[in-house]
Amino acid sequence: MTSPAARRPEQPEPGTVRMPSVQSEHAPDDTGPLPIVGARPAPPPPPASGTPPFAARPSSPEPSAPELSAPEPSAPVPSSDFTEELPVTEQPPEPPPSSGRAGRNLGAAIGVGLGLGAVILASLLVYRPAFLVVVLAAVIIGVLELTRAVQAGDFRPPLVPVVVGAVAMIALAWTRGSTGLVVGFLLTVLAVVLWRLADGPGDYLRDASSGVLVALYVPFLAGFAILLLVPDDGVARVLVFIATVVCNDVGGYAAGVLFGKHAMAPHISPKKSWEGLAGSIVACVLCASLILVLAFHAEWWTGLVFGTAIAVSATIGDLGESLIKRDLGIKDMGHLLPGHGGIMDRLDSLLPSAAVAYLLLSVFAPV
Repeated sequence: MTSPAARRPEQPEPGTVRMPSVQSEHAPDDTGPLPIVGARPAPPPPPASGTPPFAARPSSPEPSAPELSAPEPSAPVPSSDFTEELPVTEQPPEPPPSSGRAGRNLGAAIGVGLGLGAVILASLLVYRPAFLVVVLAAVIIGVLELTRAVQAGDFRPPLVPVVVGAVAMIALAWTRGSTGLVVGFLLTVLAVVLWRLADGPGDYLRDASSGVLVALYVPFLAGFAILLLVPDDGVARVLVFIATVVCNDVGGYAAGVLFGKHAMAPHISPKKSWEGLAGSIVACVLCASLILVLAFHAEWWTGLVFGTAIAVSATIGDLGESLIKRDLGIKDMGHLLPGHGGIMDRLDSLLPSAAVAYLLLSVFAPV
C-alpha cells in the first residue's frame, strides 16, 4: 500500500523549471500547445478608441515586424523623390499676323513691291540708261541665286563665264540690238563649255549644261527687256510690259484668295488655281488695253491678245521656277526680298514675259 507521501506530486526545487512530459500523438494534450522556436510574438491588439497610440506600444525592446501590403493603384507613391510630370502639349507656331491665305507676308510684300516699282520708274523717267544698271544688278543677283540653288542638286555650273557673259549680253543688247544679244549668248555658251574643261571629265556634261541653263534663263531672257528700251518710245514699251506682269500677279493673287477652289498644278504649285489664272487674264487684259490704246494708239483687240499672252507666259514662268525648286527641294531661291523671297522669285514671271512682249509689240506697234 502506497503511502500518502508517495502519491503527493513532487515539488520542484527552487530555481528549476519543470518540463512537461512527452505524450504520444493520440494522448490528450493537458499542457497546451508547445511554443514554436524562433517565432515572433503576436502583435498586440489595437488600442481601444480614445486610447493614445503610445499607450498600446509593447514594453518589449524587440519591435514587431511591420505588415507589408501592396499599395492601391489609385494611391500616390509615398516617395519624396517622386515628381509628377504633366504632359506638355505642343502648340503649333502661330503664323505672322500679316500673312494671308496665299502664305506670304502681305505687308512686307506690298512694301517691297512698291519700293522696287519706285526704283524702276525713277530709272525709266529720269535717265533711261539707268534702267540698264537696274536690270544688270538684278541679273547678276539672279545668276548668283540660281547657281547657288542648283548646287543643292549637285550641279556645279561655272559661275565666272556666266557672270561675264551676262554683262556682255546686256551691253550688246543695248548697243547692237537683237543680233548683239544672240551673239553674246552664243559666246557665253562657248565660254562655259571651255571653262569647265579645266575641272576634268567628272560630271562635265551636267555642270556645263547647268551653266548653259543659267545663262539662257536669266541674262538672255532679261536682254529682251533691254531690247524693249532701245526705240524712242522704249519707256512706254517697258512700262506696258512691267505693268501687265504686275497686274498678272495682283489679279491672280486676289482671285485665288477670294475664289480659288480648283488647283491648277497641285504637285508643282498647290496654291495656284484656275480661278486665279482667270483673275490674272482679266487684270492683264484691262491693263494692256488701256496702255496700248492710249500710248500706242493700237486697236482694242491688241490689248486682249497682249494681256492674255502675258498672263499665260508669266504663269508658265512662275510654274517653271516652282518646278525647279520642287526638284531641288528648296522653298525660295533667296531671302533678299522680305515677303517675296529672292530676286529670282520676282524675275520668274518677268523673264519669259519680256520675250513675249518684245515679239508682240514688234507686230502691234512696229518701230
